[in-house]
Amino acid sequence: MSIRLGVVGALGRMGQAIVLCAQKEADMVVVGATVEPGSPWAGKPLAEALPGAGEVLLTDNLEKLLSGTPVDAVIDFSTPSSTAAHAAVCAKAKVALVTGTTGLSEAEQAVLEAAAKEVPVLWAPNMSVGVQVLSLAVREVARRLGPKWNVEVLEIHHKMKKDAPSGTALKLAEEAALALGLGKEKLKLARCGLVGERPEGEIGVQSLRGGQVVGEHTVFFFGEGERLELKHCAQSREQFALGALRAARWLQAKPAGFYGMGDLLS
Repeated sequence: MSIRLGVVGALGRMGQAIVLCAQKEADMVVVGATVEPGSPWAGKPLAEALPGAGEVLLTDNLEKLLSGTPVDAVIDFSTPSSTAAHAAVCAKAKVALVTGTTGLSEAEQAVLEAAAKEVPVLWAPNMSVGVQVLSLAVREVARRLGPKWNVEVLEIHHKMKKDAPSGTALKLAEEAALALGLGKEKLKLARCGLVGERPEGEIGVQSLRGGQVVGEHTVFFFGEGERLELKHCAQSREQFALGALRAARWLQAKPAGFYGMGDLLS
């Protein structure tokens, strides 16, 4: 039996990638899709915007969608406030949620965690399998090199990305901090007007924005007379979409709980 998917923001960059990738999965079918409230696409067939996507009617209301259509999992790559609202809707409808939305506030994160008490929720700032392996590598390298090495994280994304630094960059920096016994307060999200030597025991996180860059993350380890770099380059959004579909499939066998891509890969 196919896994029935509801895709939030189906006409956005990630939404389109998810719909198109789902079409190639034998065990998945998109049965519902949403657009922004007030969108002129609401009420029209998804296939009009994405040829071959089927005759699913687009709606601008997730709650209405879930009340009228059987859905096994919702996939959401939207905005922080929208994701929090969608999490509450999924919890009420008893539908699993996969989301890769970044830039969540503590309050919005709390809404996701509350929803996870009712349904399985998988949140990850990056759905790429390669990035998950990079995260593990960063922790191990930081642990082995030790506190005498300086750690810096640089991320590059397209000019339309709304949050900075990226959730992935923060996650990588936190992995290094964890391995070195540092707290999140040691993460320096930008350095402007820095005077004097680089302070010991901090991890810098820098952001660049421009063009159509899908996503690049580099973690630098600076030693005395040598440098080590760990880097991941996303060449398309397809790997993020495939990761989200894999997560939706994985959640079908899971009880209510708050999960990450690390849980899936383990």
